[in-house]
Amino acid sequence: MVIAIAQINYHIGNFAKNTEKILNTIAKAKNAGVELVVFPEIAVGGYLAKDLLRYDSFLDACEASVDQIAAACEGIACVIGAPVRSKLPKGKQLYNAALFLAEGSVQHVVHKTLLPDYDVFDEYRYFEPNDVFKCIDYKGSRIALTICEDLWNEYLPSLYAQDPMAVLAKQEPDIMINIAASPFSEDHFESRCAVVTAHSRRYGLPALYVNTIGAHADIIFDGRSLVFDQQAQLIDVLNPFQEDLRYYHLAGKELRGTEPAEVYKEPLSIANIYQALVLGIKDFFSKSGFKKAVLGLSGGIDSAVVAALASEALGPSNVMGVLMPSVYSSGHSVQDALDLARNLGCLHEVIPIKDATEAFDRMMAQAFAGKENDITEENIQARVRAIVLMAMSNKHGYILLNTSNKSEAAVGYGTLYGDMAGSLGVLGDVFKTKVYQLANYINRNGIIIPENTITKAPSAELRPDQKDSDSLPDYDVLDAILHRYIELERSAKEIIGDGFDKALVHRVIKLVVGAEFKRFQSPPILRVTRKAFGAGRAMPLVAQHPF
Repeated sequence: MVIAIAQINYHIGNFAKNTEKILNTIAKAKNAGVELVVFPEIAVGGYLAKDLLRYDSFLDACEASVDQIAAACEGIACVIGAPVRSKLPKGKQLYNAALFLAEGSVQHVVHKTLLPDYDVFDEYRYFEPNDVFKCIDYKGSRIALTICEDLWNEYLPSLYAQDPMAVLAKQEPDIMINIAASPFSEDHFESRCAVVTAHSRRYGLPALYVNTIGAHADIIFDGRSLVFDQQAQLIDVLNPFQEDLRYYHLAGKELRGTEPAEVYKEPLSIANIYQALVLGIKDFFSKSGFKKAVLGLSGGIDSAVVAALASEALGPSNVMGVLMPSVYSSGHSVQDALDLARNLGCLHEVIPIKDATEAFDRMMAQAFAGKENDITEENIQARVRAIVLMAMSNKHGYILLNTSNKSEAAVGYGTLYGDMAGSLGVLGDVFKTKVYQLANYINRNGIIIPENTITKAPSAELRPDQKDSDSLPDYDVLDAILHRYIELERSAKEIIGDGFDKALVHRVIKLVVGAEFKRFQSPPILRVTRKAFGAGRAMPLVAQHPF
């Protein structure tokens, strides 16, 4: 039997476009002699549609799409993920399902068993778990079909005594197929490989792990579908961050590619993060109907990296960088920003904020009488810049990109309604030390980001001779503490046990806790680590945190 993996970028709720893509893929596969084509988890409707799943109109559209796809499955079968209504009198009224379509109709329905409720996932909110396990027979082959986390029973806490693959393996299948919607994070690919390898080796089965690609605001799917032979050897990996369609031949339990596969070499972590962020920007704009971006260019590294990423994702002619020098902006910062814009070929404007900030000083003089200048005046400058950027957005139809990094967001080193403004946080899940790695990666083939931008001490330039280090620990130390506290979820005691100063650890954690209200009002951020701010880190807005 010839089997195809269809790794496709879906748009949540865009049934016309999604269905057209699926039908075109089925036709292409059929013309290539494919007998079974496999699509990812909830390809119909898009993963995850969240509370759209509560609307009958959405579910009706899913069912209509399934009918169209099934009608195309004559002379070819397909496996495709979709939400399916439950007919049970109790429990959730929906299943996360894998549909087996053939001969113009739905032949089999497999429900997902292990419903994730960790990090960004909340499938218990919508779906009822499976309790029926049965392999599918087709073209002389027996298929053990599962959905994403159904293979992760040993790695995730579960309320279920059943191990889906252990039950299915007793029915002597010839191949495992798992359809997934597994988001990207910088260290997750190795875990996926380990999980599928373990099952393939345990049951002596070839395996197809079919993942989706594309970004839906904060969540990015990287594709990289996996193919294993009967000896649990990885024989193919589909393209990262791209649509892909590949064919394989199954004879008994022997699975091989129809064409020689290149030996897969995992790219450097920073290269994956770069690709993920570019895809995140590109899909946020294309799927929202936006085309042009605006951001503030300060001459600093964060805005430089965001400008480079946006130019790659959208094309430099669709990116506007606005230089807004204040009386505290150094000449070299302005020149660095101008050099960056020239190197990228993006649009730029220079709009000094001196007159506006002086107007605020005069306007507030009486109300602030007797008070020394402090962070208030610094924040006014940041908010004036936000007004300028939003004015450019309104007037020209640009969408504002936020340039704050994860280190700043973590400790609240940013001005609410100022430099924290934006529609999408590009670097909100990238620590400052990794921003420098991104800058060097962007410059891998030549200078795009000016060298001075990378080597100079970071500064907000909101007061004379200001440096980030005036307010924060050195970023290599700060990021090491933040990584342990946020991403590894370690306690202060454990972090101190790693050799960090006790007072510093408590100070950093206190800053993180105190900035929760700021992050609550921040734009959605592109998730590239195992624990990003937003839906994946659900902290109470007002709470006393034990350190």
